[in-house]
Amino acid sequence: MKQVPIRLGPLALLLAVISICLTMLAILTFTTARADLRLAEKYAETVSARYALEMQGQAFLRELSMTDPMDYALEGWERGADGVYREVLGEGETKLHIGFVPDAEKGYRVVSWRIEKDWAENDSLGELWDGSF
Repeated sequence: MKQVPIRLGPLALLLAVISICLTMLAILTFTTARADLRLAEKYAETVSARYALEMQGQAFLRELSMTDPMDYALEGWERGADGVYREVLGEGETKLHIGFVPDAEKGYRVVSWRIEKDWAENDSLGELWDGSF
């Protein structure tokens, strides 16, 4: 009986290409998952800071509502040219700016409620070429 030789060259090449493709897909999946995890953790920190500021702001408004606007001296707050008193709550980079005005009927009226985060522009180019010779 005559034996037919089996050619493994094309099959081995195909298996090598498939294994390289699967390895690259696994690496891409891993790096994408790590980046998503970092982004989710950063978002969780931002949301928890915002909720903590919202809670501080609501506590401030509760304390403010217990006072009579006509009998209470609003000396602790800065007053703008438009007659709005401003309170800034928060520590670190994220701050809550509350604007309120005394109202004879309702006590106090909130006219602005803004959360903002401080940031500094990074204008350094690092090791990039600045165009000079």
